Amino acid sequence: MLEMFIFMLLILPLPFTVKRKIFTFISESPIVAKIQYWMKITFVFILILFVDSVNRVWRVQVELAVATEKQNNATVMGHERLEVQARKFYSQRNMYLCGFTLFLSLILNRTYVMILEVMRLEDRLKAYEGTRGDAKESEKLAVSGKPGELARLRAELERKDQDLKNLKKQSEQLHKNWDELSDKYAKVTGESAADKKED
Repeated sequence: MLEMFIFMLLILPLPFTVKRKIFTFISESPIVAKIQYWMKITFVFILILFVDSVNRVWRVQVELAVATEKQNNATVMGHERLEVQARKFYSQRNMYLCGFTLFLSLILNRTYVMILEVMRLEDRLKAYEGTRGDAKESEKLAVSGKPGELARLRAELERKDQDLKNLKKQSEQLHKNWDELSDKYAKVTGESAADKKED
């Protein structure tokens, strides 16, 4: 039940900042580290109990088969068969409980690791997009493949686009001035517009 409760807490949809604080506490707390250490030892004992319960289920199955065979050959008392059935039930119950506990521990561990990985990837994505608060600092320190590089490259692209627009305006202005000067030159020298085009 505790494992199911922890699993439900892990998959509970919480805001990203709250979830980050919780997982940071879990990852860095020495108390939680000690609890995890003792839980690992507990799961080793549960694994031993699981192997033992599988062995008992096997032995009870063999006893039940022998008792059924005896029943065909001779009369078996009802309480003997009832006792074998009860032992079969208890050994199967123990096997299922231990097995499900081990299975849930694997699910919990894998879910925890996957959530940490998703959170780390979300942090990297935010850093590359430059949406975090420290994106401007990371832009200054950005080197190829480092956080904030995408935001830096976008800013540089906008600056280049602005430079290109300015160059186009200057080019148009220079072309206009050139046309005016060539017209004045043609008037002063007396050349016609046709002669100017030939030149």
